[in-house]
Amino acid sequence: MKKSKIPSIYITILLILMYLPMVFIMVYSLNENKLSTSWTGFSLKWYKMLWEDENLLEGLKNSLILGGLSCLGAAVIGTAGALGMQKIQNRSKRVVEYLSTLPIMVPEIILGMVFMTFFSLIGLKLGMLTLVIAHTAFCVPYLFLQVKARLVGMDPSLEEAARDLGAGPFRVFWDITLPLIAPAICSGAILAFAMSLDDVVISIFVTGAVTNTLPMIIYTQMKLGVTPEINALCTVMLGVTLLLVLISNWVGNLSGRDGRRRSQKK
Repeated sequence: MKKSKIPSIYITILLILMYLPMVFIMVYSLNENKLSTSWTGFSLKWYKMLWEDENLLEGLKNSLILGGLSCLGAAVIGTAGALGMQKIQNRSKRVVEYLSTLPIMVPEIILGMVFMTFFSLIGLKLGMLTLVIAHTAFCVPYLFLQVKARLVGMDPSLEEAARDLGAGPFRVFWDITLPLIAPAICSGAILAFAMSLDDVVISIFVTGAVTNTLPMIIYTQMKLGVTPEINALCTVMLGVTLLLVLISNWVGNLSGRDGRRRSQKK
């Protein structure tokens, strides 16, 4: 029976529509002309200008601080939630798990409006603190799902053996559980950092007048027209995000291979 070419054609068209605009952004970030509509020659001056723009560097610093604090908070909350859900066996477990992953499915503009309303009701001034709280909240599901999947594949007899040998709950967690789930925590934290670094919709609703992140600065400058400097910045952010996602997948795959290797030895 002859294999249909329709799936291959569909995937090819989809990939072209998704990645061709990115290719144009990267190409025109090397354009010597300030106008992105015409090519006049190869130049790296726009990448040099990025490091001389104090506004962009300030936004980059805010984004790195925000991403680091958010993924750290999400790692603690997501890991604790996954470990706690492992102990629950009643009917409410699935409901709680569904609610824990809800921020991934809710549109970002809705989340942003909800966070802004909540902060206004409690009288919390918008700024870096509200940004960290909001980003932590929508990053938690990435950690929760990664750690939960790792716990499902973990052999419970390892913890039981440690308890039989006299180890307390904290010692069991520190010596047995944490090393086994560490790759999943690292993978989820890297992915959460990438999501926080790229977010602009939620940040617009919960930031203050003097706190700007790098994606928000890009969004603001885009209103004045696309320049090669913006193209260069987008190219750098695209590269960093891609690198973080690849590292996250590599750490997750490494964790899976280690788990299968231990199972085969048994």
